[in-house]
Amino acid sequence: MAPAQGRWAPALWRSCNGLMAAFFALAAVVQVNDPDAELWMVVYTIPAVLTLLVGLNPLVTGNFIWKSVSAIHTFFCTVWAVGLAYYLLLHTQQNILHEEEGRELFGLVIITAWISLCYSSSR
Repeated sequence: MAPAQGRWAPALWRSCNGLMAAFFALAAVVQVNDPDAELWMVVYTIPAVLTLLVGLNPLVTGNFIWKSVSAIHTFFCTVWAVGLAYYLLLHTQQNILHEEEGRELFGLVIITAWISLCYSSSR
């Protein structure tokens, strides 16, 4: 029998993934006003679907398709984030959150961090 303090952990993990799925879905929806909305809607919709699947069934992280999609998306988000960080390092005159690229960078970092956390939960 599992210890009493560990019984809530699976429900908490599922709830956190449900919350992050809602966050990513909302982030995709608010991109409507962005000049490159189509791109950012896809960037946020992919992790929304991946985290929703984890929230519904945490064992999905062991699935080959889930692992492949998450690894590829994380790779591209990481490469893009590094490129944006380099650009901001060279061109930023003020707080990076005042720059569109700075906000995009933080979005990519959140995506990368959460999907990596989900990916590592399958081990």
